[in-house]
Formats: sequence, structure tokens, C-alpha cells
Amino acid sequence: MLKSIKVLLLLFATTVSIADDNPFVNTDVFELEVAANPQISPDGSQVAYARRSMDVMTDRAVSSIWIVDADGDNHRPLLSGEKSYDEPAWSPGGDRLAYVKNVEGRGPQIHVMWLSSGHSGLLTNLRHAPTNIAWSPDGRQMAFTMFVPREASSLATPPQKPEGAAWAPPVTVFESVQYRGDGTGYLDAGETHIFVLSADGGTPRQLTSGEYNHGGRIAWTPDSKSLVFSANRQDDWIFDPMESELWSVDIASGEMTQLTDRDGPDFAPTISPDGSKIAYIGFDDRKMGYHSREVLIMDRRSGSVQVLAKDLDREIDDVQWAGDSRNLYILYDDQGDKVLASLSLGGKITRITDDVGGVSIGRPYASGGFSTANNGAFAYSAGRSDRPADVGVGRGKRDTRRITDLNADALGHKSIGAAEEIRWKSSADDLEIQGWIVKPPGFAADKKYPLILEIHGGPFATYGPHFSAEVQLYAAAGYVVLYTNPRGSTSYGTDFANEIHHNYPGQDYDDLMSGVDAIIERGYIDESNLFVTGGSGGGGLSAWIVGKTDRCAAAVVAKPVINWISWALTADMSTFGSQYWFGDMPWDNPDAYWARSPLSLVGNVT
Repeated sequence: MLKSIKVLLLLFATTVSIADDNPFVNTDVFELEVAANPQISPDGSQVAYARRSMDVMTDRAVSSIWIVDADGDNHRPLLSGEKSYDEPAWSPGGDRLAYVKNVEGRGPQIHVMWLSSGHSGLLTNLRHAPTNIAWSPDGRQMAFTMFVPREASSLATPPQKPEGAAWAPPVTVFESVQYRGDGTGYLDAGETHIFVLSADGGTPRQLTSGEYNHGGRIAWTPDSKSLVFSANRQDDWIFDPMESELWSVDIASGEMTQLTDRDGPDFAPTISPDGSKIAYIGFDDRKMGYHSREVLIMDRRSGSVQVLAKDLDREIDDVQWAGDSRNLYILYDDQGDKVLASLSLGGKITRITDDVGGVSIGRPYASGGFSTANNGAFAYSAGRSDRPADVGVGRGKRDTRRITDLNADALGHKSIGAAEEIRWKSSADDLEIQGWIVKPPGFAADKKYPLILEIHGGPFATYGPHFSAEVQLYAAAGYVVLYTNPRGSTSYGTDFANEIHHNYPGQDYDDLMSGVDAIIERGYIDESNLFVTGGSGGGGLSAWIVGKTDRCAAAVVAKPVINWISWALTADMSTFGSQYWFGDMPWDNPDAYWARSPLSLVGNVT
């Protein structure tokens, strides 16, 4: 993220004068702080969170763990220093806090702090990073997930090389369809499995096995005897990337039981405090580019399943019990906002707040999360368009409030552009499109400004009125910035998202250019200085735009797909893309792949 900010600012800042005495500049990125992963204590009295910032010396993100009372008082560091601390997790009694910290020579390890004394202890000696830490209800154990390597195949056994000889490296053999990951590189052979560990430390015990991945949220049963989780344990799981079922595993025996069985994913389980129900998220797989997620409730005794909030046609990110066994909290995206709402078992939805966000500070993506206490209180990522995330709290349907203000010192005296909502009709079919404008500091409507169209990735994702360092840097450099949610974006329902089903890029191009025209009609845009940029899916659309029109003076096409044929056969999501975004393999329908590849338009670029 920092590299892209620096490159783009250098490109723009040299050509546009800045009409403000205290604009947001690239080095300000190192001063930003984000309240991530807010975890409320079981009694609702305190919130521990990961306070993330950028280290100017290493150009990397660092994290410390802070704690604050729910009324905003007694805000203090709990774990900080040269190392990075993350993943805070309260014990059921609220007397201990588990966390992850790098240990020299051993990598990320699980630690525990006893809050009464302030003493910490190292619990593990793991070979790989632990994730999804979950305390047992009796406080005696923890469950977590971890990658477990397995021996990779080799083509042949090379001869023994002489001592000190410098031979070429051996051949590496990949047998998995998914052999590399975006941002990771080539993948080691192995799978993610679930482990349990004594809360006093020691040797973790692996509960799951086989060449299947077991990831995501782990839910303990109230008696601390079983775990519920999500996994795809089909033999051909790599070719069915959307599939997963809920499973349970007995801690003592390791016996596994499949709880759900349908064509589609079931995931993010959470068990009611009385142990009678499992709430989770899922949908029936129809092989569409986008599926609206449902909240489901399973009766643990009978196995019957009920769908809640059937009419909520939105992207549901999370579901958690609201301190009792009768009500839930859910998190979903709605027209660019991320909404926290209560949900009764009768299906009634009550919006609590729509200011969740501010964790993804590079670009204005909807982001953030929440946690709940035993009394129904909650903590969440509280964002706004001019600030990264702070800690917010609430309880039930009462008004929420922010209890931190991490960036008042860094941004309070800066000229930060507000996100102004705009809507227009697409020239393709009059479909209404939503976007946001951020203007330069000292903006004057009687002047002419260059315009940057910034396009989100995905393409099934959503932008919103959230803080974005990149957008603020563009505006501070003198540009009007338009970012938008063209058709295919989430948070507007299934039909809107699937406007690009087997048709991306398509009329989303018209949506974007109609947005540019809508701003030009306001009279303050220099039509000879139009620019476009975006990353991933937005990079593909940026490449598509400069192949379809010569209106843009320049483009920054970041990490795009320009040839769908090669992408579908080599990318880390190749088995997904060919089935859901095209419906055929490239050799069965090459024309469809080529017709949607920006590379097919490269001869038009000027």
C-alpha cells in the first residue's frame, strides 16, 4: 500500500499546485494509527484492541495491544515495544488475555498475560503462525488453526553433491492446482488444521487430519467438550472452491461429525450461550458470480435449520450472539456503508449503526468488525470519511459512541477532504449508480480541476464513505477524485451484483464513464486532464477504459488481469474463476475469454 501511495503521489504532485498551507502529504501515512480487532471483555467493562501504525524505518505495519474502559477512561498500552503484538483474545473469566507475538528465531507464538499481575508467559513453540484463537468456556484450553506442511513430491533423487559444491537448486514439483498465492508466492505443500492447547502451555494436540483445510472461526460448545468449525472435506475440494460444511469434533476422541449437507458454503459458526443453537452464514450455490449470504440457525438437538432475515438481500459478513440465546448481532454492507444491526430469532432487523469501517486505510473499502460481551454490550471498528478506525462501543439498540480518537493529533490540523455522495444514471440502461467525490483543499467551484477516476477491485466488492490515504493524497495534490460502485459491486443486492455475471468488463464501463460525465456537468473539471486508476479488478477496468476511449490523459493500471485465458489457468483462484465468472474452460469457449480481455483492445490505446 505504501509503495503505491508513494509512486502515485510522485506522478501527480509535480504537475499540480497545492493551494493549502497544511495538506495531507505522503509522510503523514507513517503517522496514521488504526484501532483494529476490538475485543470487548466478557463483562463488557473494557476493550482490548490492536493499535496498528506504520514504522518509518522498516516501511512496515506494526501493532501493539492497548486497553480502554468502556466509558473511554483509563486508555493505556498493555503490550508494546519493538515486537509486534496482535490477535488479542479474552479468557472467559476476563482475567487473562491471549495474544500473538513474534519470538526471535521461532516466529509468531501464542502468549498469555495475567491481567492482575501484568505478567506474560510464552505458551507455544510452533513451526507456523497460529490463527483463530478461541478459549474454551471453562478457561482451561485454547483452540487455534495452523498450517501443517507435508512432504512434497520430487521428480527424482539427485546424486549426492560433493561437500562445498555449489550446484543449481533442485527442481521443485507442484502437484496442487493452487500452487501459488497472491502476495505470498509459491505455496508449500500442506493444509490448515485445528489444534487444542492447555491454557497453561505445553504441546498442542492436532485434532483434524487429512489433505483438507480447516480454517475460519472455531466455536466451542458450552461444556468445553467439542468444537464446531467449517471445512470442505470432499476428495475433489480444490475443484469445488465455494463448498464447505459445518463439522463438529469431540476433543477427547477426535471423532468428527458432519452437521450440514448442501451444495454451497456454510461457515462462521457461533453457538448460543445455552448451547441449544448454532448460528452461521451460508447460501445455496447457483454458480453465479455473486451470491447473497443468509443467516441460518440450527437446532443442535433436532438438526433442523431455519433461515433468518430472508428479505435482507445484502452481503452479510458476520453473525454473533447478543449476550443471550434469543438475539443476534449481524454485520452487513448496504450501499457502501457497513452496518451493525440486531437480529431476533423471529427475523426482525434493527439497524444500530452504519459507521463501521476505517480498518482498510489504503482505499475506501468497507471494512471492520465487532465483538460481543456476555451482557449484550459490543465493541466495533468505528470509522468515518476523515479518520481511520477508532474503538466504538454500544449495547443492545442503544446509541453507539466512539471511545478513542487516535488520529486527532495527526489529522486534526490537516485539510482532509470529505466524501460527498453523488448518484447518476448509467448511459447503458439508466441503472442508478452511487459514488463519492473528494475535492482538493481550498476547492473553488469557479476553477477547473483535473479528475482522477479511482476504481475498486473485486470486482465483487464495495467502496463507501470511508477514510482512504490514497484518495486524500490525490485530493491534496490538487485533483478531484471520483470513486464509485459500478454494477457488479456488492452492498446493493444480488441482481445489481450479477449485472456483470459472465459479463465483466461490460456495462460497468458505461457506469464509470457516465459518472465522469456527471461530474463534468458540474463545471469544475478540466476535460483535457482526466485520469484513471485502480487495482486488481479496478486495474482490469482501467486497462479496459484506455482500450475503449482516448478521453484519459494517463492511466495507472495496477495489478490487473489483461488476459483472462492465462489468468483462468494459472491464478490462485483459477478453479473459481473458470466456473463462476465464465462457465466454461478457455479451450471450450476461447472467444468469451478473449472478448473480455483488455489485451484484445491494446491496439486502440493511445
